Amino acid sequence: MATNSSNRRRFLQAAGGVGVLGLAGCLDDDVDPDEDPLDDDDGMDTGDDDTGDDDDDAEYDISIGTSTGGTMDVGLAFEAAVSQESDLVNYATVESPGYVGTVYRMQADAFDGGISDTNTMNKAQNNLDMFEEDPVEQLPWQGFLAFPYSIYVMAREDTDIHTFDDLAGASVYPAEPGFSTRATTLEVWEEGPTADVYEEMDIVDMDVSDAPGAMEEGRIDAAIAYGTPGVGNTGWVVEYDSRVDVRYVEHTDDLVDSIQGFDGAGFTEYDNPEEDFNWGQDIGADEIVTWDLNVVFTFHPETPNEPVRELTRIAAEHGDTVRDSEQRFTPASAEDCVAPALDDYPFHPGAAEYYQEAGVWDDDWVVGDRDQIGEYIN
Repeated sequence: MATNSSNRRRFLQAAGGVGVLGLAGCLDDDVDPDEDPLDDDDGMDTGDDDTGDDDDDAEYDISIGTSTGGTMDVGLAFEAAVSQESDLVNYATVESPGYVGTVYRMQADAFDGGISDTNTMNKAQNNLDMFEEDPVEQLPWQGFLAFPYSIYVMAREDTDIHTFDDLAGASVYPAEPGFSTRATTLEVWEEGPTADVYEEMDIVDMDVSDAPGAMEEGRIDAAIAYGTPGVGNTGWVVEYDSRVDVRYVEHTDDLVDSIQGFDGAGFTEYDNPEEDFNWGQDIGADEIVTWDLNVVFTFHPETPNEPVRELTRIAAEHGDTVRDSEQRFTPASAEDCVAPALDDYPFHPGAAEYYQEAGVWDDDWVVGDRDQIGEYIN
């Protein structure tokens, strides 16, 4: 595997403005899991995108690639928090084409860091899915959690669907084609003990804007729901909540096994789901389980340790400052920041340094070595 070349420049130290290297063209059809797919243009914005006031005295200028929708909201909120809580880093949010596109663009030196997700990162490391035909030569290194999209299934109340096994033969909507939440859902279902149920589902393809109406008309029997706990479900789910009587599709042991056996998703149990996700109706469940698309801040291997450590510190210690602007940002502690950690996947040394100091580091985790960048890809 090739390692990174000597002419890569990842940051500007003690200088004004943010340098961003351009990359022409959209690299894939990945979109943010909110209802905000990319425009039909090339989706690239390689100019200065700093939305806040520059701190001319900051030692490091750091650019972070961020996709649209809810992810952009979180990115801008974190930028505001960095401006308030740090004199070391001048942080700039730069628009990027989805979670997969961010991984490719970071390889092309467009950003010092970027917001992606653990499923995409797992695929990049193991040359799966889109990375099988178009592999990367370096990985974005792990930083810290931004927020999860916790995913589960709801059925129309007038159907006979009560448990996951009942989805065999039903018309099931796993979100719009191209959405990261859809890809993660289907990958969980098609592996392990739930594969036989998945093979019998009638998977529905349509835009999320059309899905609530299709459920209301009886053309969709069951659909995924997802959101961030404490904040609520995403917009199109909120709409079908207001228009259709639904109930939670009870998880089975096989579904739990499939979730826990899939490296690209987290697993969470919620014991107060109606409040956690702000349902407007009784969903018939006191407990649910979810497979989580964990959205995370990652960093280019050549980004210096000190600013990455500083950004990790702010995420762990000043999450309340971020939430003043955007409640979706999840971490309230160092433990929260590192919760979605991928085993055998490199952490940026700056993030690892903070976690070691905070006492949450697992000695089995991997600290990235800049002399071995290409060797972390399987």
